[in-house]
Formats: sequence, C-alpha cells, structure tokens
Amino acid sequence: MAPFDQKLTALRRAFHRNPELGFQEVQTKAKVAAVLRDLGIEVHEGAGVIGVLKHGSGNRAIGLRADMDALPISEASCHDYVSRNPGLMHACGHDGHMAMLLGAAELLSSDPDFDGTVIFIFQPNEEHGLGARAMIDEGLLVRFPIDEVYAIHNLPGAPTGQVSTRTGQICASESLFEIEISGQGGHASMPHVGVDAITVGAEMVTALQTIVSRKLAPGAGAVVSVTEFLTDGQRNVLPGHATLKGDVRARLPEDRAVVERLMRQIVEGIAATHAVTARMSFETEFIETLNAPEPTEAVVRVARAAGLETLPDRPPMSFSEDFAHFCAAVPGCFLLLGNGESRPHGQPLHAADYDFNDALLPIGAAFWADLVRDRLPIRKDER
Repeated sequence: MAPFDQKLTALRRAFHRNPELGFQEVQTKAKVAAVLRDLGIEVHEGAGVIGVLKHGSGNRAIGLRADMDALPISEASCHDYVSRNPGLMHACGHDGHMAMLLGAAELLSSDPDFDGTVIFIFQPNEEHGLGARAMIDEGLLVRFPIDEVYAIHNLPGAPTGQVSTRTGQICASESLFEIEISGQGGHASMPHVGVDAITVGAEMVTALQTIVSRKLAPGAGAVVSVTEFLTDGQRNVLPGHATLKGDVRARLPEDRAVVERLMRQIVEGIAATHAVTARMSFETEFIETLNAPEPTEAVVRVARAAGLETLPDRPPMSFSEDFAHFCAAVPGCFLLLGNGESRPHGQPLHAADYDFNDALLPIGAAFWADLVRDRLPIRKDER
C-alpha cells in the first residue's frame, strides 16, 4: 500500500474508532480542523468545519461536502478499529467520506493545479437532516459564496469505484408524520359504550395505504409507512388514546404535497365517521435531492476520464439526503461511489457490521481532485 493510501486508511480508521452523533461531533471536528491546518488550509469552525483553499486569480468557487456524524448502533464487527464509544458506530461510511475529502485537500494543497477557490465542507448531523440547514443558517453560503456544490456517498453492493448519478431527482424526500387520536376507552367487555382509539387507528393505517396504491400514478415512487402504533390500552382496557407515527418518501415535491393533503383528508374523514378527535402533524426535514444538469455532466465526464465505471442515469434512490438543501440553494450533484460487492463491503448501510472499504479512499480522493481541476481549470495563458 502506498504511503498516501496508508495515511488515508489510518485516518479513516481513527474516525471509525471515535464515532459521534449529530451536533455532538466535538472530537471529529477537532481532528478535521487539525488535518486541514496542517495542510496550510484556511479553517473556519462553527456548526461544522469549513476549509478554504484558493489558488490563482479565478473568481469561481466550488463546494465539496463530506458528512461527519455517526449512528446510535452498537457495532458487531471484530476488526481492530471497532468503535470505542458504546452504542455508537460509523455504519453509513461518513468516516470514509471525511477521509476521502481530506485526502483531496492534501492532493490539491500540495499540487494546486487549479484556478479559483475550493470550499471543503465538513457537515454535522446528516442522519437527522439538520446539519446542512444549520450550516446554511449560520451563513455558509453568504460568507463563502460557491457556484456549484458536490457530495459523494458510498454505495455498498456496487463495484468498488463505480460512479453512478443522474440529472434531476436522485434522492427522495422524507416527511415524518404523527397522528394523535382521542376517543373514549373503557372495559374490553363493553366496546359499544365508547369508541376505542385502536379500532379507529387501525382503520386509518389501512386507509393510508390506498394513497400510494390508488391515488398516485403507478411508478411515482412514493412510500407511506406507519412505523409506530402506541396506545394507552391494557389487557382488558380499551384505549382512549392512540398515536400513529411514520414517514413518507416522495420523489417530487408535488407528490409530497398530494400525499400530505390526502393523509389529512383520510384522518379527518375517519375521525368524523367515528366521532373522535384526531390531530396530524407532517414535517419535512429531508427535501428531494435534485441534481443540476451541468454539475452532473461534469461528474460523469471526470469519472470517465479517470477510467472509472460510470452509470450516468442510475435509478433514483429511495433514501433521503440533507445535501438536498445545498442543491436547493446552488447547482449541485450528489453521486454514489461503489463500496464493493463482497462481504463485508457489500453489507447494507446502517448494518451493525457495516465497514467502509479502505480501497475506495484513494479513488475517491483522486476523483475529488480531478473534479476540482475540471471545474476550476487553469487558463492556457497562465500555464
């Protein structure tokens, strides 16, 4: 293994040993900032960490984002760099994302063959969809204006180094809903005396499934999932209160709006039918991730020039990404980078034995550097 590759592997494994949850990335941020400073890169710390690398006289700037947070999962792996923080682990590859971007920072700072400004964005709290907005609200895009923004996410089960992306929608939105039902509980032997909330809730669960199956066009890609059904009932007590919780995924903002409208209509209608009260909340933290044409074309062009296997029109992903908030502010591209097909690298994201493929680290770092050179080229008269 080359010294650069060894350095990236050691860095990634150091991050893996010390996972931290969203908005609690204290040690992670300190390490990222220290590496950037050692490279001579200007550093700004806030909700996340920002590195600024300027070269030449160009006035264009691009942003490259890596996420930093881990997950509340107990690691089941047995390698020598397992999590040292009980109940926490990097089960989504954010440790590798950080290492690849720091590797790119080293490549570009040691050989700055570009003209313009690179903004290295190390973002907190991606898993709960709050980190990108926190950095934007903090003034990231005002203090450091960028023309384009990019992000990489590893993809287990795809060949190592395969680049896949698409123009337009690539990740779904996620909206969390909660329905509170208030009826009249009572004795299990006399259900006719009241209106138990569990029966009303069960009817709502069934009716909500008709939104995707009968109200939206086939292939729309929306998903409505009730994931929790909580009541105050007991063995022989009919519940007077019930709470339904779940999430909605949608590929298009207009489909998301239709789903919300129909959900409210169903909830209100069934509640009225049974003469109970029902309140529903619907909060969208992850909006749809929409890739802009020019940045996406650049990603495909750079990947092909590097000899990487490339899928320029992959199917949209059903998971959500808060990188969407950056893409909503400036043209951007979110791309997937294959993490390997064999176990353990083919393990699903968020699995307790998931591990990032260290062979991908130099590939990702080199891709980032190539992308910067493509988007911030040195003019021929300046060479």
